[in-house]
Parts: sequence; C-alpha cells; structure tokens
Amino acid sequence: MKAFFKELFEYNFNFNQKTLTILTENQGLVSDKLIKLHSHVANSHGIWNSKIRPSNRSYKPWDIYSVPELIELNLDNFNTSMAIIDEFDLDLPINYSLSTGKMFTHSIRDILFQIINHSTYHRGQIATEFRQCNMEPILTDWIVYKMS
Repeated sequence: MKAFFKELFEYNFNFNQKTLTILTENQGLVSDKLIKLHSHVANSHGIWNSKIRPSNRSYKPWDIYSVPELIELNLDNFNTSMAIIDEFDLDLPINYSLSTGKMFTHSIRDILFQIINHSTYHRGQIATEFRQCNMEPILTDWIVYKMS
C-alpha cells in the first residue's frame, strides 16, 4: 500500500509541476482563476498533511501564491507526504477538526487519498481554465502518467 501511495504522490507532484511550468512559460495568458485554483490545491494539500504531521506553516484554503511560490510549495507538500508515508502506519487513525471546529477521525490512508482525489478534481478545472486562457491543457490522467 505504501508503494502505491508513493506512486500516487509522484504522479500528483509531476503533473502539478508540469502545469506550473506551463504557467511560468505563458505568464501573459495566465488568469487569476488559474492561480487561485493552483493555490487552493497547494493549500489543501498542506492543510491535510498538517493534520497528520503538524507544520509551522499556516495554510488557509484560498490564500493566493505566485507561480514560483507554488512550485516551492508543491515540492514541500510532496516531500511532507512522502515522509508521512515512510513514517506512519497508514491505518493509524487521526483525530482532526475542520475549520468549523467539527471533529472527525479518519485513517492516514483516507486522508492521503483525499489529497490525491481533491487535487485530481481541481486539475480538471485547471484544464478547463487553460482552454479559457487560450492554452492547451496537458493530459493529466493517471493512465497517461503510467504510459510515460
């Protein structure tokens, strides 16, 4: 299971970095919505990581970052997730609260899958926004990653 999660996070990191590279190379076409969506993906990843492995960094779901900051944050989130996979039993239950204060308990495995699933969901929105900005989105399907 750990090897599979590592592969999922490598996939996630890879396509986040590729889309951020395209944004770097096409700054004149980049919309505020693209930055907002990428920032949200990065913030959410950090928020979920910190429920397992507390961080000194404070994440808010809709804080906005520059593309260079997003590239750095994507790497930090990836490294933290990989460390979590290495250091913890994925079946370990984690007690956490949402911003509403409501308490929940889920396994580390479920939280890690939430990060991947949430990122994939928003990458679909990012691909749509690429087209709105006259840029061709890259294919970010899991199977496309496995083909390379």
